[in-house]
Amino acid sequence: MDIMIRFIADGLVPIIAAIGAYVLVFKLPKGSNRQRAYARIIMAGLTAVLAAKLVASFWQPDAARPFVEMGVAAKAAYLDNAGFPSDHVLFTSAIAYAVWFETKQKNIAILLFILVAIVALGRVLALVHTPVDVAGGFIFATFGALWYLTKTKTKTAKT
Repeated sequence: MDIMIRFIADGLVPIIAAIGAYVLVFKLPKGSNRQRAYARIIMAGLTAVLAAKLVASFWQPDAARPFVEMGVAAKAAYLDNAGFPSDHVLFTSAIAYAVWFETKQKNIAILLFILVAIVALGRVLALVHTPVDVAGGFIFATFGALWYLTKTKTKTAKT
């Protein structure tokens, strides 16, 4: 069981990243401005991480990580910090948002969001995060996704 928990808590992250990278490189709609799309993706990710780190620098939930509180070993990888927000959930959510907003591959984006939810569950089951930590990761990714609202549809003139 511990191997399964470790897989869903850690092992799904590179799978989500690989799916997202493939879709964002090979499945952007024809005629889309790739440079602007990639700029939005980078800005969304950087905004999410910056906001998360700024908030985490002055606010952390009172409780320690669950494995510390319970006096057991963690069942997944973790950084030696307070744990809020979950970087795994933030990263994978940011990828899912990028696929959702920048491509027409909505089914793949929905699959990615389902995998993000499984990663979040895995992080909690692995005792490295609380539900507040994983919700925080998703909320900060959502905040970064506001960059996609700057996406405008413009028609290029035929020459």
